[in-house]
Amino acid sequence: MDPRSAQLQPDLRPARSTRRFGVLRAAALAVLALGLVGVGGFVAFLMQLRVEEAKPSRVADGIVVLTGGSSRVSDAVELLASGYGKRLLISGVHRTNGASDISRSVPESKDWFGCCVDLDRSAFNTRSNAAETRRWANERGFRSLIVVTSNYHMPRAIVEMSHAMPDIELIPFSVIGDKWRDEVWWSSGATMRLLLSEYAKYLAVEARVRLARLGIDIAPEASEQTPESAAHKPTTALAN
Repeated sequence: MDPRSAQLQPDLRPARSTRRFGVLRAAALAVLALGLVGVGGFVAFLMQLRVEEAKPSRVADGIVVLTGGSSRVSDAVELLASGYGKRLLISGVHRTNGASDISRSVPESKDWFGCCVDLDRSAFNTRSNAAETRRWANERGFRSLIVVTSNYHMPRAIVEMSHAMPDIELIPFSVIGDKWRDEVWWSSGATMRLLLSEYAKYLAVEARVRLARLGIDIAPEASEQTPESAAHKPTTALAN
């Protein structure tokens, strides 16, 4: 090649380096923006969580407690005994557990299990908790419910139940676990992992519910229930 023609050709290396730097910068800014959105969302999620238990603002037709956390059932029975609802549904009871097994953990409340407590053994997650609660409330004509679950689980539970029962008033009662009281959440790796996991589940539920409201049902409710679970209805504790 003629040395003179080579000198006339432009050097493209600086332009390529500039473009590469621009792409990397845009990618870094996108990652940073997503990180800030994620952190902001997590903070907003944490702000929804109660750190102290407070009695419900008013009485309701019924009370529903979602099993899975310590002292949820005992707190729900206490609300029933205090007149905050006419009946209590314990949703998500293991199939092998009867009323006697549950009442042993709340021995001072045996009389209530004999008259005013229903057991739901069909629910296996928060979405099916909401479906079974809707069936129970509709059968009894209840228009307002106190929802009892752990504070970290309450945001997701309310989203699921509000979607399943838009015409029923939901009054949250957050149960604060002993571990939550004894130590700040950010000092415990286990608690931090629990909150991050719950936040991810909450985001997934929010996305699914918002899409469903737009007519895009990415996970129909029926797909989460087996014929066997759909056939079971809440039973009275007295019959167990």
